[in-house]
Amino acid sequence: MANPPPNQTGSELADRLEQMGRTLGARESRHTGDLREARRQVGAIRHRVQSALKRFHVAVSDAGAPHFRVEVSEIRIDEKHLRAVEFDISRGRHKAVVVGKSRGEVTLVGPFRTGKPEGPCKSIPFGAETELDNALGDFVASFLEEAATP
Repeated sequence: MANPPPNQTGSELADRLEQMGRTLGARESRHTGDLREARRQVGAIRHRVQSALKRFHVAVSDAGAPHFRVEVSEIRIDEKHLRAVEFDISRGRHKAVVVGKSRGEVTLVGPFRTGKPEGPCKSIPFGAETELDNALGDFVASFLEEAATP
């Protein structure tokens, strides 16, 4: 069997994507520092949520419902926005998402059921700790109430 002509070997595609990678990489590199800060902020929030949920799991188990378990995902690049990071809080189809955006704010999404429209959302600037504390408490409590509803 003869080799395909050079224009069919994929080298043109590889060359094109390599150039596109350089162009897009250069454009997105301007956001690296802000994205790093968003990841740091979201990491601190994730730690707070995990610590609070540890106490929740002990309390709910002691109260007779050890089956009520809530998961917290790892931090990852946001599913919708390249310049943001996120983590999920979930139990079954019940979900809430914490998104840290490179523009300097955190958005609390949900709670909602997967397969249904997301929302409601609340955005808070990085550094607004009192507002974040109040909103995060309401956000996780609302999620837990929804997640416990059959």
